[in-house]
Order: sequence, then C-alpha cells, then structure tokens
Amino acid sequence: MSQSNTRVGDFRVLAGENLVGMEGRLVKMTHDTGVPEVKLPAANDDYALYVLLEGGADGALVAVRPTEISRTVRVTLKGTCNPGDVLVLADIGTAADKGKVRALPTSVGTYRGLAIAEEVGVDGQLVLARPALIGNITVSE
Repeated sequence: MSQSNTRVGDFRVLAGENLVGMEGRLVKMTHDTGVPEVKLPAANDDYALYVLLEGGADGALVAVRPTEISRTVRVTLKGTCNPGDVLVLADIGTAADKGKVRALPTSVGTYRGLAIAEEVGVDGQLVLARPALIGNITVSE
C-alpha cells in the first residue's frame, strides 16, 4: 500500500478564531465549510492534538505541530505539575485558560489524558511534556 499527499511535522493552517498570543496552547482541528482550520478547545474533552507554534488573527495562516509520542512538546501550564503527572486540558470555563494544560485534578469528573509532564512546572510556564493519548480518566470519590 502506498501513501501519497501526506505530511510530517509542523504545518500551516487557517486560524478559525483569533489566536494572537496563544503560542504554546493546544488547539483542535476543525473546519469552515470543509476548509481546515484550528481553534482553541470548546470542551474539556476535545481532541486538542496540535500545539500552536505561531498564532494569528481569525482567518490568517498559523503554524501548528501535531502531538506525537516520539517528540516532546512545550505547552502552556495552568497551575503546577511534577514529572510523571498526567496532563489534561485546563478548565475551559475560564476563557483565558482555553488550550492550556493542568495536572490531572483530584476532583470528581472525567478528564482526557493528553500528555505526561517531564519536568516540574509552574503556572504560565511552557512545560516540557510527552504526548500520551491516554484517553478518558474518571476520577471518583
């Protein structure tokens, strides 16, 4: 079987919303009438599988990097973390935190594990993380 018209690594795609200054955040692939674009996650369980490398205005070309287990990434952290912590999307209920990651909370809920922290991290830091598409994690009492 052959593969054609595929790509590896970073690529440019349209911004589906204003992504100026959002570098280091996770974004999701979506579309506008079939035309690919990326946006910040709209739900805590979105498949935000791309790191924004270069932001831009709505409709402008931006640069993204697909997350893959063989390559670490730096993503914007909400709160703190330690090496080995599972990282999930930060609560999208706060608009300023959309696309950031946080250590898996201890509060009851279902979260999507997206990466493992590889260093100690503090709020706002671009923390080193290893993508690990763990899937849904349910925290109960």
